[in-house]
Order: sequence, then C-alpha cells, then structure tokens
Amino acid sequence: MLAKLLLGIVFSLGAPLALFAQERYAISYGGTAGFQASIWAMKDLGALEKYGLDADVVLVPGTTRGIQGLLGGSLHFAQVDAAGALTAILNGADLVLVGGTMNKIPFSMVTQPEIRDPKQLKGKKIGVVNFGGANEFAVLAALKEWDIPAQSVTIMAAGGAANRLVGLSAKALDATVLSPPETLKAEQLGFRILLHLSELKASFPMNMIAVRGAFLEKNRDAVKRFLKAHSDAVYQFKHDKKKGVRVYQKRLRQKEAAVIDATYDYYAPKFEVPPRVNREGLEFTAKFVMGRVAGGKTLDINKILDESILDELDKEGFFKTLAK
Repeated sequence: MLAKLLLGIVFSLGAPLALFAQERYAISYGGTAGFQASIWAMKDLGALEKYGLDADVVLVPGTTRGIQGLLGGSLHFAQVDAAGALTAILNGADLVLVGGTMNKIPFSMVTQPEIRDPKQLKGKKIGVVNFGGANEFAVLAALKEWDIPAQSVTIMAAGGAANRLVGLSAKALDATVLSPPETLKAEQLGFRILLHLSELKASFPMNMIAVRGAFLEKNRDAVKRFLKAHSDAVYQFKHDKKKGVRVYQKRLRQKEAAVIDATYDYYAPKFEVPPRVNREGLEFTAKFVMGRVAGGKTLDINKILDESILDELDKEGFFKTLAK
C-alpha cells in the first residue's frame, strides 16, 4: 500500500515536470498575403509535429507588432521583413535573424489605368500600408531604379490592401503596391499592373525569421528544430503544387480556383530552400534604414545575421534529405 502511494506521488510530481519540459511556442506571421505561406505551411503540412515542436502560428499584423511580441515574450519566432527588423535593431532591440525564405520584393506596382510608364508617377500619390516598412521600401527601391526622385511623388500611409484598393477606386490614390491575390482583384477592377517589383535588380529579404538573442542562446535546439520544420514545409509547398494549393485554399479562404492557382504560381518559385538571407539585400536595406534613423548609428550585418545553425544543417546533409 505504501509502495503504491509513493509511486502515485512520484507520478504526480513527474507530470508537471514533463509538461514544463515540453514548452509551447508561438510563431507569428504578419498578414494575409500569399508570401506568408512559408509559416502557414509549417502548421498545415505537419512539419511542426514532425520535428517535435508544440507550436501555434498566429496572425500579428505587421513586422513592428511581431517584433513587439518577441521582445515582450508572447512570441518566440516571428516572420518579419528586413526594413522593420533592422529599424528595431538599430533602436536597440535584442533581435537575431536566423534564416529567410524570400529575398525578392513580392509586390507589384498597381496604378490607375491611364498610367502606362513609370515616369508618369511624377506628381502622383502612392499609397503604402505605413511608413518605415516593406511597402515604403519597395516604392523607394522602384523609384530609385526608375531614376525618379522620391520627392517628386507623394507617398501616403493608407492602411491595408483593402483600404488601398478603395483609395484607388475613389481616385484618392494614383498607385500602390499589392501582392496576389489582391493584384488579381485590382486587375478585375480595371487597374494596371505597371510592374512586378520582384523584377527589380534590388534584393530585399522579405521573409526572415527573427528571435530574441537571449532566446537563441538558451534554446538553440528549439531554434534548430524550427529551422528544420520551416525548411521542410517550404520545400513541400514549393515542390508539391497540390499541397501548396491546399494551404492557400485554407488560409486565403478563396473559392475561385483560378485565383488560388495564380497566387501559387506567382509565389512558389520565389521561396528559397535552404532558407538563407541574401546578404547583399540585407546590406542594401541596412543603408536605407540607417539613412532614415538619425544619430549616426550603424549596423553590423555579421552581428545581426546568425546562420550558424543553417551551416550545421548543411554540414549534416539535412537539406539534401528533403529532396529524397
């Protein structure tokens, strides 16, 4: 009897310890555009469970809020864009970038139908979600490549994609940047796709994974398992259209098969495995950010970007196993 009682005490003490050991993680994505599929696929294709991560993926609109969640401890991993992440780091945030799956601007410049040439954007109003993020960077990068002075246009904070489509319809905006499936809706409404900005020479790390530096130091194994799950999910999404379409059907809640197909065909080739951040693009973005933040502060890319776990996985042959 005493032995049974002692055994029961052992199990009752052991249960909470086991639960404590299996921490639940929160992973954020920043919106409902198709390039967020790299996070959705982790959950929807079973990669989190495959690599032993008890985790939820949650919508936290915008890179800035995602970073706030990381710093506040409510998030463990966040998918962020380069401009927002580097701005936060420049302002003292304890963030490290451990990987990234998209290094091109995934937006298109959408304009009123009468605008047929980039030079016609001079004197026009261009809407972005907000200042300081990927939208504004994309517009400025495009203007620079087209040799159009930034001061010759008016860049306006105009809210989310739906709001900016309304702004175009009301002629309150002359142009904006959108991504599928919103670009498809814009074309249906008669607006012009002036250019897909992924065709610009400039690289821009759009999808990067950020963690707190302190979290990486204490939870390196969890970060490694995350990067395995992330890479596996993106590989499946990229190379198996049926799986990718299934993810979009669930997450975009779009009933039109043609829209889903077009969204997949636009994004899938742009995802990268192994998930490495383009250093040239990160340095280009760093110059953009440093030019906007006063105080003469500088950014050391080697301290911001830690790809040591990806290097380990490469040496271990992990990425080669995905193809098998």
